[in-house]
Amino acid sequence: MTTPPGTGRSAPGPLPRSVHAGYALGSLATGAFGTVPGLLLLPYLTDTLGVAAGLAAVLVLLPKAWDVLVNPFAGRISDRTRSRWGARRPYLLVAGLALAVLFASIFAAPFGSGSAAAAYVAFAFLATATAFAFFQVPYVAMPAELTGDHAERTRLMTWRIAVLALAILVSGAVAPLVVGAGGDGLAGHRWMGLFVAALIALGALGAFLGTRSAPTGTVGESEPTLRAQLALAGAHRPFRALLICFVVQSAGVATILAGVNYFAGQILRDEESGPTVLFACFVGPALLVMPLWSRAGARLGKRAALVVASLILAVGALALVAAPLLPSVAVYLVVALLGVGYAGQQVFALAMLPDCIADETARTGRRQAGVFTGLWTAGETLGLALGPGIYGLVLQLSGYVSSETGSAAIQSDTARLGVLLGFTLIPAALIGPPILLLRQYTLGPRGGRGDDQVARGAEDHDRHEKGAITS
Repeated sequence: MTTPPGTGRSAPGPLPRSVHAGYALGSLATGAFGTVPGLLLLPYLTDTLGVAAGLAAVLVLLPKAWDVLVNPFAGRISDRTRSRWGARRPYLLVAGLALAVLFASIFAAPFGSGSAAAAYVAFAFLATATAFAFFQVPYVAMPAELTGDHAERTRLMTWRIAVLALAILVSGAVAPLVVGAGGDGLAGHRWMGLFVAALIALGALGAFLGTRSAPTGTVGESEPTLRAQLALAGAHRPFRALLICFVVQSAGVATILAGVNYFAGQILRDEESGPTVLFACFVGPALLVMPLWSRAGARLGKRAALVVASLILAVGALALVAAPLLPSVAVYLVVALLGVGYAGQQVFALAMLPDCIADETARTGRRQAGVFTGLWTAGETLGLALGPGIYGLVLQLSGYVSSETGSAAIQSDTARLGVLLGFTLIPAALIGPPILLLRQYTLGPRGGRGDDQVARGAEDHDRHEKGAITS
């Protein structure tokens, strides 16, 4: 008997590699949108449109803060969607393509520079962030429904984070080059907007088509009201601890991203190629160390591995305080260390989220994946918005001078110190301490197995099948 679309159960065993790859392609969209605005939007406002750093920080923060309100609604709506494509996949297509078009509009600059241009950017960014909410929330909810196997979810996340790292590398490293090749200023940013929009569209179509043969998950009951769903998710202690930790750490990572252009120009004195090299050093190692992090997760457990990765990321950021005294090669090596920590921090946090969802579903028998991921993505979006906001505030307080030329103005020593501390000390302070919250992360027996047992089970399974965890 054929199972009607939207009512299939999650796969009990390994998923086909085609589903791994197809689902992972969606990270081209999430990675590009998560990276490029955080990397280029603040410098675009301050150094091309001539917006004061403090105001630019607000314009970057508010549209993404709006997503904090929208994401839970997007999750609830996708939880209740019934279609021949399942509950989540329609949003991958429709919201994904809308996201691509709207992203290009952010940098279209129909009003040139000045206050009208700044208002236009804020409005376009708000619309784009809304479309992103309706793509990202269903996308992140899918792993809990694609498979009921904890170890398989980790492998699925490993594929996803590998593509995410590639998306960050391509969008973050190439986008500044496109701006330069397009003539810098407004023209270069218009071309960059089209380039990133194409990446987003490719990711959305790839995820939609690549998961067409995947199980759609069980459609169960949900709490009758959004308020009840939010209360239930907030009462889940492991999820709450993981969420708060990830949100604060995301703000730290986003602060680093927001400072790349400024750090390259003011500290490394390499405004042209510096941002690209920094991004290659930051993201490149992630593509290489992902299998090693999978092995670490199998040996240590996801929670312990997340702690280790977070400490590497925080210590690396703190070490960059000495960047003005170090040769450029040493700085780039430390940034590569940051990339190693970032890869593990992302993969384990995202692999632990579906475990929380499965734990709550097993406990209540109700379908809450959309609301859990709605809260998750709302928190992540808030963290990613806070990063540029924090960095912009540091620039404002340190006296950073804006420009309308497409290049940074000459800055004072105090402003350069702000650039340095915003890129190093502040991110370290945001990434390290939240790991203390993970002491509260303990899943119940009905959510599968405890985290350490999950790791050992994954290791035993893979030893039996292949002898090692692979991606």
